Amino acid sequence: MIILGVILLVIGFVTGITILWTIGIILAVIGLILWVLGAVGREVAGRRHYW
Repeated sequence: MIILGVILLVIGFVTGITILWTIGIILAVIGLILWVLGAVGREVAGRRHYW
């Protein structure tokens, strides 16, 4: 999810499409939150890590 967010950020920045930029930011932030929760040992959706 983080990688997809970063890819959309780059594509949105290069092409100037703001919706891709916005979706990329949202996906990257959600991915980082899930990653941090999994890294500290908190279960995310019933799993120890979200992937």
